[in-house]
Amino acid sequence: MPVTNWIAGCPSNSPMDATEASAVLASAQQGDGDAFRVLVERHSRAVFRLAFRMTGNEQDAEDVVQESFFRAYRQLGRFESRANFGTWLYRIVANCSVDVMRARQSRHDQSRGDSLEVVVSLPASDGHGPERLAESAEIATQVKEALRDLSALERAAFTLRHHEGRSIQEISQLLGIGTSAAKHSVFRAVKKLRVTLAPLRAGTVRPDPDLSGRQTARLGPDAAQQAGKP
Repeated sequence: MPVTNWIAGCPSNSPMDATEASAVLASAQQGDGDAFRVLVERHSRAVFRLAFRMTGNEQDAEDVVQESFFRAYRQLGRFESRANFGTWLYRIVANCSVDVMRARQSRHDQSRGDSLEVVVSLPASDGHGPERLAESAEIATQVKEALRDLSALERAAFTLRHHEGRSIQEISQLLGIGTSAAKHSVFRAVKKLRVTLAPLRAGTVRPDPDLSGRQTARLGPDAAQQAGKP
């Protein structure tokens, strides 16, 4: 069964107090398969969302979800209970996504995949005729191609910064790199995207709200400066 179908059948992330969450995690660490499934069900939607944002590809995102939970299960014994499980799992997902993107780039396989939830806003118009729709589709295609031109680390850092709203310090921890490297990765990603997308709309590109309902990113003139802020 595809991961997306399985996730759709999982219960939503129901509230779980700290004591209950700690007990479930402890049971999972002792080899309780049912307890680990509770952890999977609790975090599966967020894991898939992050994987899809990073890879921009549903099949790759499914691969990341499967591999991430497999890695988490194998490494669960090394997880320190005083740490945050969600943050620990996000780090696994982020690094697994980078691995998948690097493998994809090495294969020069840039043709398959669904687009990210990215639509560039256009100037206001009274109608949505064929010409406007065609222009919007063309811009969305250019945005997708621009994102594909980023390195795996740049795309991961950009996604965490502008889609997940993570700080530079958090990006550093999630990707296992120094803060300086995290900052430069975000900066290079923004700079590359600004150069590639400059001809579109005078340097302003605004993706529509993402799946979580939040505004995702703005690549305006000040984006590069904002990218480096902690």
